[in-house]
Amino acid sequence: MQGTIAGRDLLEPRSLGDAVKMLRDEGPLVPMAGCTDLYVALNFGTLRPKRFLNLWHLDALRGIETRGETLRIGALSTYTDLIRSGDIRRRLPMLAAAAGEVGGVQIQNRGTLGGNVANASPAGDTLPVLLASDAVVVLRRAAGTRRVPMTSFHTGYRQTAARPDELIVRFEIPLVRGRQWFRKVGTRAAQSISKIVMAGVWTQARSRTCCLAMGSVAPIPLRLSQTEQAVGRGASLAEAQAILQREIAPIDDLRSTEEYRRQVAANLLGQFCAEAVKR
Repeated sequence: MQGTIAGRDLLEPRSLGDAVKMLRDEGPLVPMAGCTDLYVALNFGTLRPKRFLNLWHLDALRGIETRGETLRIGALSTYTDLIRSGDIRRRLPMLAAAAGEVGGVQIQNRGTLGGNVANASPAGDTLPVLLASDAVVVLRRAAGTRRVPMTSFHTGYRQTAARPDELIVRFEIPLVRGRQWFRKVGTRAAQSISKIVMAGVWTQARSRTCCLAMGSVAPIPLRLSQTEQAVGRGASLAEAQAILQREIAPIDDLRSTEEYRRQVAANLLGQFCAEAVKR
């Protein structure tokens, strides 16, 4: 059954300051921007919230820049912005690769990085990239600003550490050193929700360092700290894959099965080790 916009309220803040005051004084409100997820829920008749806060026109939430060694990405940066950004291509090419795997051109033009993170789907394509790059989520409310590491931001299925009166305003990513790697496995080559998505970074300087994250293998996107340690200390692939199997908790659903996801996760780890670690 299709939903309807009748009986729903839309607030239009003129500035970021207005937006956080509305969240404080007139909530609960659901922030919206590109609406690539909200409109799907509306079309299927499953959109329950009645009151929304339109952020799309707030330029304070846009922009991609490098300050010192920190890459700053505004929450309203679209996937197209990520794909085209010189800063992203130089500093975080695996994020540009992930953005290029999201939907078609129309979705890439409207969908935002902040929306992908706030939506909190374990299948979000950009989330493993942000986890593997030690990103920090910057949150703003009327009382001030706080920073939450991406590794602590998703607290449960479709749940985040953001408070009802907070907005994601940007992401801050330190300099990522090493080989970056991204893979998505879906039903088809493009415009597909991921069955498994993985991002990794391999650094070999004075010490062997590995950063790994996966999506669609648990209720939340996972930073695979135990598997990282195994790969970093030079464990055999079989041992690292066995540790990976203990870290993940995939399920059967409409897109895939637990057994398939476990096998693909192990295969992706093997590809990462072959292409990034041993290259």
